[in-house]
Amino acid sequence: MSRLAAWCAMAAGVALLHASTGCAQQPPATGTKPATTPSTPAAASADTTGTGLVPAGFGTLRQEQIAIPLQLPGVLVKLTPLDESVIRTLAPDSYRAFRELAESKRPAIVRLASQHGLRRGSLWHVSFYGLAPDARFSPLELTVTVAGRDYRPVEVLPLSTGFGEQRLQPRETQTALYLFDDALDVNQPLIVSLGSDRNTSWSEKLTTIEKERVLIRSRAQGAGR
Repeated sequence: MSRLAAWCAMAAGVALLHASTGCAQQPPATGTKPATTPSTPAAASADTTGTGLVPAGFGTLRQEQIAIPLQLPGVLVKLTPLDESVIRTLAPDSYRAFRELAESKRPAIVRLASQHGLRRGSLWHVSFYGLAPDARFSPLELTVTVAGRDYRPVEVLPLSTGFGEQRLQPRETQTALYLFDDALDVNQPLIVSLGSDRNTSWSEKLTTIEKERVLIRSRAQGAGR
């Protein structure tokens, strides 16, 4: 079975899961996880001691400020890295939504990361929005370039039914989680390419993110007084 066929089968399972819960965001699984099991990028502890992370719950950024857009014929693509150091700069509701999404898919992500020999991988949320009838997209052509090295997704975990059809109607959205190699560092300038479009705006977004990190530390300090 090809990777894409496997993803399509997985998407069908996701659809059944959504139907039974009514929500794409599931609570994290309970139980103790072996120390050798990889963790998801968005599953860092809220205690930032020794991690270098800013405290959670003090961000103010909107998703649009950290999402990377790509414009394809008839399709708008948005990519959001789910690295904890990035999504903690989002407003609390947005941060919580992404955190819970990653947690709900933890078992699958851990399994896929382990299969590829990854410690935890770099997890991204990718959405494809239809702008024209029967718009086509190729989810496997996505490339992220960092320091001259190209990264292709090692696995794709569909979040919506019909993702494997690679076809969109106007105002229709298909979404998935993309898993990349551990070495993809989202705190470095990067270039995202898909089809005929490429985006180099991440350096500017990193500046916005770093400014917000400074402000978050200040807010957290003031709240602790």
